[in-house]
Amino acid sequence: MLFNSLQFIAFFIIVYSLYLILNHRWQNYMLLVASYIFYGSWNWKFLFLILISTILDYICGLKIYQETDQKRKKLYLLLSIAGNLTILGFFKYFNFFVHDLQLLLHQFGFSTHPVVLHIILPVGISFYTFQTMSYTIDVYRGELVPTRRFFDLALFVAFFPQLVAGPIERAKHLLPQILHPRLITREKVTQGLWLIYWGFFLKIFVADNLARIVDRVFLDTGSFNGAEVLLGLYAFAFQILGDFAGYSSIAIGLARLMGIDIMTNFLFPYFVTNPRKFWMNWHISLSTWLRDYLYIPLGGNRRGNLITYRNLFITMLLGGLWHGAAWTFVFWGIYQALILIIYRLVSPVFPRFHWDGILLRIWIFIKIIFFFHVICAGWLIFRAQSLEQMYKMAGSVLVNFSPATPTSYYYVCQIIFYTWLLLAVQIFQKRGKDVLSIQAIPVFLRLPLLLIIYYALMMWGEFGANEFIYFQF
Repeated sequence: MLFNSLQFIAFFIIVYSLYLILNHRWQNYMLLVASYIFYGSWNWKFLFLILISTILDYICGLKIYQETDQKRKKLYLLLSIAGNLTILGFFKYFNFFVHDLQLLLHQFGFSTHPVVLHIILPVGISFYTFQTMSYTIDVYRGELVPTRRFFDLALFVAFFPQLVAGPIERAKHLLPQILHPRLITREKVTQGLWLIYWGFFLKIFVADNLARIVDRVFLDTGSFNGAEVLLGLYAFAFQILGDFAGYSSIAIGLARLMGIDIMTNFLFPYFVTNPRKFWMNWHISLSTWLRDYLYIPLGGNRRGNLITYRNLFITMLLGGLWHGAAWTFVFWGIYQALILIIYRLVSPVFPRFHWDGILLRIWIFIKIIFFFHVICAGWLIFRAQSLEQMYKMAGSVLVNFSPATPTSYYYVCQIIFYTWLLLAVQIFQKRGKDVLSIQAIPVFLRLPLLLIIYYALMMWGEFGANEFIYFQF
């Protein structure tokens, strides 16, 4: 059941109508049933995985809180983490590692016939696994008191707006909102409606239209034209932003209609000037999760430069692998680690210009453009179907760059057409330092924007209920 489908719209109207007339306790029961129906619409057989994770963390959370012996507390924490990661590892990585082990053994002359299972990847498993793990970790750290209400914890794990593609919520943020009555205000409703509206625009107008360019470039198995590859990367940069930020915006908006606040997941990531700021603004729920539950426990930047670089490498490598069982994602994680390490190495010695006015603005603009291309280089690794394709496409851009073709000019016009309004709104939002800054402008200025978005959706929107990119993770 996709957000951008008539089926979901009918589903949400029913759910929200019931939500408005029920009291707090029955709201939670109804939302839990609705969340399981929502997830089961993909494959009801995988509901047991969410249930197993919930039962495991419910028991482990209570045991951690009740135990006075530190070793036993840690034992229950390890049981929770091991159980969740075993489920995730089996369904997401089993065939990947078995296949690569077979290739490795063949290099040494061993003939093997491994058991390869036809495993369907449960949608959203990486998201809800990390979300439920945050519960027991926060209880172990003493930052959260576990709930004895099993169904409320189950709702925290399976809350349908952000279940399959985030944002990855923390138990200490979302769970208290589930345990206590919510207040629906006019402000939250208007904010929620805008976020949903904007999210549909990002997905249906921006992402799904640019997908046609991206697919033409990346599904080509022949010789690559350098100009077209470069434009395909630009298109993918905005496709994945529109697709993922669009999903997050809709999820946050749906929750806000119910009086529930979910964390912001994107803050203008293409207007940053270095990799550190990029990860503070892109997929914020994952980057902060990795920071708080992996990077800092490894030692963060407290034990000298070498240990810091090691921690960055491990964190980003696992962050890349979190996205999928493929070597492209492994190398994408390594690439992100390297640019973070390089930035830490060169930033202390990089010349700092004390400019003001127009010179400062020009310098910031140059840095934004430069780093945008650094990001796009990473997207080439991320989107390529194989390392071989990535190598060929990179070569067509860096070594054997081909001149523009009539198709290239067509791509340029398409990219500008489908991104100009996104960029204009994000520039305005960035100046206001708030994704909801649109809400603050006068109605006579906001109404034309709403009408332009509506016209763009009606005239050029892709209403084919295309799946969101991050469902595969």
